[in-house]
Amino acid sequence: EVQLVESGGGLVQAGGSLRLSCAVSGFIFDDYTIAWFRQAPGKEREGVSYIRRTDGSTDYADSMKGRCTISRDNAKNTVYLQMNSLKPEDTAVYFCAASAKILVKLEDYGLAYVYDYWGQGTQVTVSS
Repeated sequence: EVQLVESGGGLVQAGGSLRLSCAVSGFIFDDYTIAWFRQAPGKEREGVSYIRRTDGSTDYADSMKGRCTISRDNAKNTVYLQMNSLKPEDTAVYFCAASAKILVKLEDYGLAYVYDYWGQGTQVTVSS
């Protein structure tokens, strides 16, 4: 059974930091690109970051560049999202997702529909 389990969310003041974790099981970790998405109330789900299966390359949403780092620990089948300098507008449910697809257009890794498996999400709330 494929499982993606997020953890590490919580309440933090603006300017603070959080590290989210996504623990994966049920498939070969190295064969999947792992991404983080977020969804705020009343808004569409948006891509935050991904780490690609083929070469470990990463990318970030413009809103998060310079403020977060994605990494993966293959020994632990876990992907992390370190978020710093958090803002109230970062408040959302954060989801991790996995895709086995190899895409030609790198920007497509930021699209929700390319991902096959999803976690249940973890709430991040940033107070002002």
